[in-house]
Amino acid sequence: MRLLKLVPDDTNIQFLKWRMPFYVVSVLLIIASWAVVFTNGLNYGVDFAGGQEIRATFTQEEEAPVEELRDTVGALGYGDPVVQRFGAPNEVSIRVKLPDEVVGDPGAAEEISRQIIGAIETGHPDVRIDGVDTVSGKVSGEFRTTALEALIFAMIAISIYIWVRFEWQFGVGALFALFHDVSLTMGMFALFQMEFSLQIIAAILAIIGYSLNDTIVVYDRIRENLKKYRKMPIPELLDLSVNETLARTVMTSLTLLVALLPLLLFGPASLFGLTAAITLGIFVGTYSSVYMAAPILIWLGVSSNSFVPQESVTDVQEKKARGEA
Repeated sequence: MRLLKLVPDDTNIQFLKWRMPFYVVSVLLIIASWAVVFTNGLNYGVDFAGGQEIRATFTQEEEAPVEELRDTVGALGYGDPVVQRFGAPNEVSIRVKLPDEVVGDPGAAEEISRQIIGAIETGHPDVRIDGVDTVSGKVSGEFRTTALEALIFAMIAISIYIWVRFEWQFGVGALFALFHDVSLTMGMFALFQMEFSLQIIAAILAIIGYSLNDTIVVYDRIRENLKKYRKMPIPELLDLSVNETLARTVMTSLTLLVALLPLLLFGPASLFGLTAAITLGIFVGTYSSVYMAAPILIWLGVSSNSFVPQESVTDVQEKKARGEA
């Protein structure tokens, strides 16, 4: 019985032929992503924004009355609430910022939640409260700082590892690819105003790990081929290396998508953001390993001599003494 091969052994796709157009598009997408982040902002969850979040389901209604809830909760005097559909059309997330005098007082925060829930139940007896979360502004600020530090340190540590493991050009290439993946993920959350919480930070770290794994596989094959094909032009060598690892890349990506897509389409609403981020990360991580991490090596000066040990002055003199030079 013959095994199924998704990618034939003799695959010879000229990826590097289109490196300039793809690089231009990728850079434009990075710029657009950060432009959306700075203009739209991120829809922080209660763990990053601070305040109180109440999740509710209107069991006897097809759609939650978002505008009515916004007016009802806003009339309580706790500022403009953020009311968004959360999962099904009849499920909502209601977030309000806690007054400064309430911060650090669990009893007062609980009283505010009771007032909000009571106001909602008055007009909608069918409402079901699915959860209440309270996070102080100080704690949420610490969460944001810690999450940002985790992303930055992870990317720097990865780049240093690749620098030591290969050459500095490979470290720069991996860092740029990771920055590309993180930027597009952040852009997606800013564009669609999906909730950005600690779960999404975990998803971004998972994307970094996946993208790095794929990039290292490609880089390792490039290093082997640099030693094996000393006279091959670099663009052809990079194409050869990417094609040789393509079967592994495709199989890994498809295996992950088989697990992710059902969770994305039929999974609980609480995991939608996490699943959507990782699903996007599979695509952009695979793309960046091929069109970001590999082509940049050409512009960073990687050549067929990059992994050839340089002879010292003593070695040259010994060769001359033996008549070999």
